[in-house]
Amino acid sequence: MSSNKKVIVIGAGPAGLTAAYELAKKGTKVTVIESTGSVGGMAKSFELFGQIVDCGPHRFFSSDKIVNDLFHEVVQDDYTLVNRLTRIYYKNKFFDYPLKLGNVLKNLSPLEIIQILWSYAVQRVFGKKNLDTFEDWVTDKFGKKLFQMFFKTYSEKLWGITCDRIDSDWAAQRIKKLSLYEAVKAAIFGNKGNKHKTLVDQFAYPKHGTGEVYEKMATAILKMGGEILFNKRIAEIEVDSDKVVHSLTDSEGVKYVADIVISTMPLTLLLQGMTVIDNKILDISKKLYFRNTTLVYLEIDSDQLFPDNWIYVHSPEVKHGRITNFRNWCPSINKDKNTTILCLEFWSFDHEELWSYSDEKLMEMAEKEIRTLKLVESTSRVLNSAVVRIPKCYPVYETGYMDHLQPVVDYLKEFKNLYPIGRYGSFKYNNQDHSILMGILIAKQIETGKDQNLWAINTDSDYQEETEINLTGYQA
Repeated sequence: MSSNKKVIVIGAGPAGLTAAYELAKKGTKVTVIESTGSVGGMAKSFELFGQIVDCGPHRFFSSDKIVNDLFHEVVQDDYTLVNRLTRIYYKNKFFDYPLKLGNVLKNLSPLEIIQILWSYAVQRVFGKKNLDTFEDWVTDKFGKKLFQMFFKTYSEKLWGITCDRIDSDWAAQRIKKLSLYEAVKAAIFGNKGNKHKTLVDQFAYPKHGTGEVYEKMATAILKMGGEILFNKRIAEIEVDSDKVVHSLTDSEGVKYVADIVISTMPLTLLLQGMTVIDNKILDISKKLYFRNTTLVYLEIDSDQLFPDNWIYVHSPEVKHGRITNFRNWCPSINKDKNTTILCLEFWSFDHEELWSYSDEKLMEMAEKEIRTLKLVESTSRVLNSAVVRIPKCYPVYETGYMDHLQPVVDYLKEFKNLYPIGRYGSFKYNNQDHSILMGILIAKQIETGKDQNLWAINTDSDYQEETEINLTGYQA
């Protein structure tokens, strides 16, 4: 690609900023247009109560060498390896993840264990052959009892729909090929012969928060002659009948002209903003929708609460579904303070009452729920609270969603200079590594003109929970 081509990137999250960074290295004139006042998207870091926090738990891991190479290129040695401890909180008890036999036997009654094994045996004999829903898929792998205990409540909190309406793609991407048989075998025999730490055991984490990756990318982009515009929301995308984007217009009426547009804005909003579009495609896209996140941060006057990096909360008596404990990530983000910042995650749709709660109501609810779970001592005080709202951050995999998404994908593939990528832009539940990979590959595609099959990223069942960390050349 000629270096005099102008590229506009909509969104400064992991996918968009990576694409801009890679293109800027090749001498391409890049302008990033970001709707908020900072880079990093959902993976940003920020100062709060004298410490550094993220938007919930964001660990970096990947089995892809080019993604790891880029991480090391950007962060260099300014990161640490964090020992991971993540547990499930269910019926006032902690369950280790991955499964440990002794922990399970300690926490469950003999009757519950018999019920789990019996329901699994029944499933093996009488189970469904067509596993189209999340409920069917998980039940087939673990049995009905274990599904009800450890999958149902959390999943329905997250997605806002019942598990028989969640597509099995969600399970296939996140739970991989694990089954009750494999989990019990691992619990009994462990991972004998494995000489390396797995990503379940450790993860890489920048010393100034996960957002440091994107802050350093942004600095590099500016030094290479790129441009980053903040607090600019794209409202209109001018296209013609030949499916070419000519310009973008923000909500203040400012027009931006580019030869190529990379979009990480929500796929549905991208289509709604187009001046020329097939109305049938627009109608189909309205059946795709996102879930919102509300983060409530509590500063507690203790530095000894619980040892987890984060906890999945499967307790139906509270509304939040996950708690991050920033005390247990990297000492440098705590900045020598002897308090702990917790982050509670609540999920909702635009029309739900929780999304419109006042900050005061949310903070009161979060404190009440953390005490209901007894994760904070009654003598501990909440010193400070804060609320962060993130709209449209989880693409909802409702059963049959691909029937609506595929026509949209096929339609957008026809555009000669428009490339939707990232979690929002491609309507995929990406981790950081998936979105970074998309950014790398779209830059390569623009540079070489060769299709990199971006829509295939994060579509199979190869979720990387068990991949080994390659520490060669990455000691810190």
